[in-house]
Order: sequence, then structure tokens, then C-alpha cells
Amino acid sequence: MSEHRVLVLGAGYAGMTAALRLARRTRRADVRVTLVNPVTRFTERVRLHQTATGQDLADLQIPEMLHGSGVEFVQGWVTGVDAAAGAVALDGGRVLAYDRLVYALGGVTDTQSVPGVAEHAYTFDDASCAVRLAEHLAAPAAGSVVVVGAGLTGVESAAEIAESYPDVRVVLVGGQGPGAMMGAKARSYVEAALERLGVAVRVGAEVTKVLPAAVELAGGEVLDADAVLWTCGVRASTVAGEAGMAVDERGRIVTDAYLRSVSHTNVYAVGDAAVIEQNWGTMHGTCGAAVPSAIHAADSIARELRGGKPRPFRYGYVHQPVSLGRHDAVIQFTRPDERPRRAVLTGRRAVTYKEAFCALPLPGFKFISRYGGPIPLPRGGSATRGLG
Repeated sequence: MSEHRVLVLGAGYAGMTAALRLARRTRRADVRVTLVNPVTRFTERVRLHQTATGQDLADLQIPEMLHGSGVEFVQGWVTGVDAAAGAVALDGGRVLAYDRLVYALGGVTDTQSVPGVAEHAYTFDDASCAVRLAEHLAAPAAGSVVVVGAGLTGVESAAEIAESYPDVRVVLVGGQGPGAMMGAKARSYVEAALERLGVAVRVGAEVTKVLPAAVELAGGEVLDADAVLWTCGVRASTVAGEAGMAVDERGRIVTDAYLRSVSHTNVYAVGDAAVIEQNWGTMHGTCGAAVPSAIHAADSIARELRGGKPRPFRYGYVHQPVSLGRHDAVIQFTRPDERPRRAVLTGRRAVTYKEAFCALPLPGFKFISRYGGPIPLPRGGSATRGLG
């Protein structure tokens, strides 16, 4: 029997999960699983706001995390996909062939929609971006920071910066108020926490231009800023669209009920790279959603290789966990479509819950590699150190 080649592009939460799960589910000599990523360090995206404030996080190396799993790691940038030939081009002229492809390249900040973002704003696209902001904040000249985008990433970042650098003036700018998607109790808690930390909030403000040391708002008002952190707007890699796959306006692969590309059924798309429709609406990218989609894609491929048929993917949200510095947090529990429930967790209990959730993928990777799943919930440990 000829070797069946499965190629996983991207080693974020989704890609790592898919590769490890698939290798465990297909422990056969004729299935080869290869994971491609441009860098060897695993990026904990849910902790980039901590990296941006100079906190020392674990140096997680992907080759070490894959050790003993049977997954082959290839370091390289994906430059193109030939969907007809079943081949992926990497930098340096390298080409990898595949029979099935798991597309998990994820998303990056949209820096093109507003003038000046690409040239003058910091983003959280990877750890190196967060490190650059950390270096700036540690300099004596860091007197003010404008965080653009009052979603959960913006709220966490503004709170973390304000707590770590109390002498820095932090302004959070957004079209809606912080925690707008939450219930009234959680919103009030977020607003009070930001006020306590000294974060100034500008609601209903639209940034129309980022300048070298300021942002310009609609109407002409200018806010001075020694640094601008841009946390709103995400776009996917252009690789899938350039390969002729069906994509949406943000470059995400349009999938069927099984997470396969609607135009190329030997391609599975997961996490931020996919348009995933559920009976309640379209999923949006989060770590919590990326991992289940990756598990489902891996299981579907394994089932197909055994002669079976994939099953439809079903997912519902459970919560919106938000850290408010290292000593406070709020957890808004939700319905599957992410509408808020009445239940809310705050304070130290929320901190413990949030840290356990952030730590979940790491022991989960080891558990998947050894046993295939499901992922166990950790009980504290190293993820909760330094919190009180």
C-alpha cells in the first residue's frame, strides 16, 4: 500500500491539535503526518498581552512538543499551494506533496484598512510583535499608549499594560464599550476594573488614521500616543484564495458541514482559517473554538482513511473569559450562540478559571499525543504561579 501523505499548515492551537490527534488516530506505517510552521517556537496567542508587558513565559519549542508523536516537523514559510497537483511550495524552493491537507494558517491583524496602521502600530500577530511592544514599554519615553479595539483582546491588553506600567497613560478606543457582547453584570465589572486601573475609555470613536505619535479620529480629533496597539480587524492568509479555493472576503476557506473546503474536498480548514457555519450562525476565531474544529478534522480524516464517512461538525460556545491584569478577571458564561447567560464569575475565582483555561492546550497536546483525547482540564500548577 502506498504512503498516504497528510500535510498540516500552521502550528498554532488548531494546527498542533490536528497534527497530534491525527498521528495518534492513524498509527499506521502508510500514513505520514507532516506539520509546517515558519518558526520553531509555539506562540501562546492567549498570552501575548502578557508578553507585551515583559512577562517571562515558557519557551515552548514545537519540535520538543512533537517528540515521540510520529509527526514530522518542517520549518518554513508557505509561499503557495497547487491544489490541482496536491503540492505546497515553501521558501527556498522546497515543495511538499500531499494527499490530504489541513489548512490552519490562522489569521493576522488587518493593517491595510486604515492608513498608517502597518507603518506605525503594534499588533499581536506573533510573539515577536508582542516583544517589540514590550521593549517600547520598558523605555523611559513610553508615556502613553492608545489601544484601538475594545473587544476582548483590547480589554485584556489595556488592563495588562495599565497594571504593569501604572505611570503610563492608557486609552482604550472602540466603537462599542468594553465587554459590549457580555451581560450587564459582566460589562459593569469590566468598566469598573478599567477605571480602577486608570484606563481612559473612548466609546463610539472611530480611528481613521494612525500617525507616528498619535491617532486621528473621525471628525479630526487627534489623540497623542507614544505607542498604538491595534487589536481590531482580522484577515486570513492569501494563500488559499490564490490557490483557487473558495474563500470569503477575508480570505478564509469556505467549508462544508464536515470542515472540508467546498471547492476542494481533500482540504480541511480549521480555526481562524475557516468559515464554519453552525445552525446558530458563523463561528468566529478563538482558541476555544480552534481546538474542537481541529480535533474534528483529524478524526474525519482518520475515519475516511479507514473507509468511513466524515460526520458534521457541531459546536457551541460556553464562555467569554477575560483577564483584567494578573489579579482580576471576569468570566461571562454563554449560550451556544454566545448570547450571555446570567452566570458570571469574577475576582480570584475568575483568575483561577481563566488561567486554567489558558493552560489547557499545553497538557492537552501531551494527552492527545499519548492517548488521542479527550483533553483533561488542568488543576492549576505552573499556569497559576505569580497571580497573588
